[in-house]
Amino acid sequence: MRVILAQPRGFCAGVVRAIDIVERALDQFGKPVYVRHEIVHNRHVVEALKAKGARFVEELDEIPDGAVTVFSAHGVPQRVVSLAQSRGLPVLDATCPLVSKVHSQGKRYVSQGRTLILIGHAGHPEVEGTMGQVNGPTYLVSSEADVQALDITDDTKVAYVTQTTLSIDDTRSIIAALHARFPDCVGPQTSDICYATQNRQTAVRELCKIADIVLVVGAKYSSNSNRLREIGHESGVPSYLIADAGELDPTWLVGKQTVGLTAGASAPEELVLDVIRVLRDLDPELEVSQMDGKKEHIAFRLPAELRA
Repeated sequence: MRVILAQPRGFCAGVVRAIDIVERALDQFGKPVYVRHEIVHNRHVVEALKAKGARFVEELDEIPDGAVTVFSAHGVPQRVVSLAQSRGLPVLDATCPLVSKVHSQGKRYVSQGRTLILIGHAGHPEVEGTMGQVNGPTYLVSSEADVQALDITDDTKVAYVTQTTLSIDDTRSIIAALHARFPDCVGPQTSDICYATQNRQTAVRELCKIADIVLVVGAKYSSNSNRLREIGHESGVPSYLIADAGELDPTWLVGKQTVGLTAGASAPEELVLDVIRVLRDLDPELEVSQMDGKKEHIAFRLPAELRA
């Protein structure tokens, strides 16, 4: 049996930045540091930060006065920002810069008198944050059918933005439906889409050309990880999403020679290595290689308070 690793896979620059912010805050200010919602969608990352002194809460009223507060990588609604300011909480904003860019785009479109349409998944923290950042009516769509069902007239001046864990491929048909229904429709350039989402999905599509089975390491509630598994399934390759090596079912591998292995943008590389170790226990002669793919060199700056 052989394993082929997707390139790229795992942590993106936004996730690296968010984790760095929590770890540096603990080093600089001492524990505890309070984080609103999970910093990223991965239980292993959250548990590791808890062990270092981070405390995760759902709302700001769980945070004591004066405690260092971190906003998660998914972003937060403006009401949360305002509440933190009114309480004088020292805040470190770990919102991914690409998510912040979506917020800015949405605000700009609304300031131009356009009705904003957000392409995304209901209930996702990033979607809740984006809708709460825009001071104007925002409509959420996740399918072409949702576009047709929008309760606004066809001559409305509209603009769209997208959830960053969706790729160009994910949104192409929805954007086409928006342009078909609304003659005056604008949106960001495709170059503004999250590079990490697109790169990881492209890598899985290439992986499916040579793999008999695809394993995606990531959390069940991670949007981008679920999408990687779906792409494998759509490509006709048996594909499974596993949180860690403990969820690997050896029966999946019966009759399989080539295992494609990747990880969602919030899954640490150590979990991928654990899967390889389990596979090697099953086949001591296991061969491991990495496919050619796009190498990512992007790094996002930390907040000014932590740069020193």
